[in-house]
Amino acid sequence: MKKIILTGLTAAILFSCSSQKTETTENTATTEATSVKEQAQAFLDDYTKTFQGLYTKSAEAEWASNTRIVEGDSTNAVATRRANEAFAAFTGSVENIEQARKYLEQKDQLTPIQVKQFEAILYAGANNPQTVPDVVKARIKAETEQTEKLYGYDYRLSGKSVTTNDIDNILKTENDVKKRLAAWNASKEVGPGLKPGLLKLRDLRNKTVQSLGYDDYFTYQASDYGMTREEMMDMMAQINKDLMPLYRELHTYARYELAKKYGVKQVPDYLPAHWLPNRWGQDWSPMVEVKGIDLDGALKSKGDKWLVEQAERFYVSLGFDKLPESFYTKSSLYPLPPNAGYKKNNHASAWHMDLDKDVRCLMSVEPNAEWYETTHHELGHIYYYISYTNPDVPVLLRSGANRAYHEAIGSLMGLAAMQKPFLAELQLIDKNTQTDEVQTLLKEALSYVTFIPFAAGVMSEWEHDFYAKNLPADQLNKRWWELAKKYQGMVPPTERGENYLDPATKTHINDDAAQYYDYALSYVILFQLHDHIAKNILKQDPHATNYYGNKEVGKFLYDIMYPGASVDWRKMLKEKTGEELSAKAMVAYFQPLIEYLKQQNKGRKYTI
Repeated sequence: MKKIILTGLTAAILFSCSSQKTETTENTATTEATSVKEQAQAFLDDYTKTFQGLYTKSAEAEWASNTRIVEGDSTNAVATRRANEAFAAFTGSVENIEQARKYLEQKDQLTPIQVKQFEAILYAGANNPQTVPDVVKARIKAETEQTEKLYGYDYRLSGKSVTTNDIDNILKTENDVKKRLAAWNASKEVGPGLKPGLLKLRDLRNKTVQSLGYDDYFTYQASDYGMTREEMMDMMAQINKDLMPLYRELHTYARYELAKKYGVKQVPDYLPAHWLPNRWGQDWSPMVEVKGIDLDGALKSKGDKWLVEQAERFYVSLGFDKLPESFYTKSSLYPLPPNAGYKKNNHASAWHMDLDKDVRCLMSVEPNAEWYETTHHELGHIYYYISYTNPDVPVLLRSGANRAYHEAIGSLMGLAAMQKPFLAELQLIDKNTQTDEVQTLLKEALSYVTFIPFAAGVMSEWEHDFYAKNLPADQLNKRWWELAKKYQGMVPPTERGENYLDPATKTHINDDAAQYYDYALSYVILFQLHDHIAKNILKQDPHATNYYGNKEVGKFLYDIMYPGASVDWRKMLKEKTGEELSAKAMVAYFQPLIEYLKQQNKGRKYTI
């Protein structure tokens, strides 16, 4: 460091001397810059080797904890804690943080990709700083315990153990309001037991990142986008605002239609939470059945394995390679048999175990429409992992262009897989089947549009208040239902005091904290990408596309996925679609629905 400064000073002092001396000085400076670059690369190579090894051990331990949960057996939990502590001790080591800072002070002498890697090292370090090792250790322990409580919980209904899949099926299909209420209540019983752990995690997560200068954990997570928490919340507010005219119509429509369905004469001003076909009111699509399309019926005879294999065939048809054999041998794809003697996390997820070739999915696939869409979504993550695992992308940058990109690619493929021409290609519906296009669009809106107030509104604002405003412990549930009423127009079926903790029943509040805006942003990005693919590559109506077998679509997606996080996400979006981030494409996609809903809602009372 000292030598480089002296060289710079010498160059400045001798600037007016002879050209020969100036040239000598410039050569010296170039040599020094090369030396810094080489030293930086040597550090990065060493760091990456250790990082990858510890990351893999942590992922393997987490995998065991999520796929084999035995009541009273803490073996996996202890192993996970140890692996995560070792990973945290390395990524957060004072020496590694200081080295990264030292090299970033000389970023003008590094390559752009080296700079990005050092920034990634600092970001990882801020979550595990060994300046406060006891805090990091306590946070890891608390996270492990919270995961066990959440996924090891025994949900009970009418005195019998039930799975979350069972509860979800009741909320999708049951017309008896009392049975719906019982199922909804059962889904929330896990909350109170999670409250002490969540409050402890808030404290530990905030303390962890504050030691490296972040105000709070929400601010830290938003910074991964190169944004302040205020900028992130402003963006969420704008997305909500853009979609509110359509959501308002959907909300009014749902209140009246569901009241009719359940035989309630007095239409409520706000939607009772147990009326909706989803535990959190984030997806209302089961309200509508499109005549001529019976995906559940068509898929039942196919079996669960067909769904996963067909999703793979879709990606292969676009020009991607077949999945590695290890994907099938190492993944946990299907529900456990009733006599398994242990539980597993039923929430679908995709895992990049070693940031190299070991890719896996954790799912509980059943042959129905929801899991059909989910398999296509999760394999989107898997093919993203595979695409950016290449020699041009360093291990430390093997992630999405931003976190929302990963979700956008998965959701995009889920949307594409549900469109009529695509379904006809797979012979899941008859190509000559006449379907009501408005009903199809309504079903999609009840999935995608209803999600935005939940994701960009309720989840994002509640976590923002929880971490950034230190929401008091005696206002957690109160705030949750205030936000649900404000954004979703949804209220609890009965009074929900602070003896409950309904936000904690959502997986992400516990183990994927302060980043649910990823999903809202991913929907915006997915419609931008889909709009571009439909109009500029396929030359098809965005509402009726068929990606299947189109290698140009595959190439477009591969070019987005290949560089991972080595590129700027804003530039990537502008280059690929010609537009900045905007909900315009999403609004345009659902615009044809507005007039239909206004007709349906004529004479009805609007309450949001």
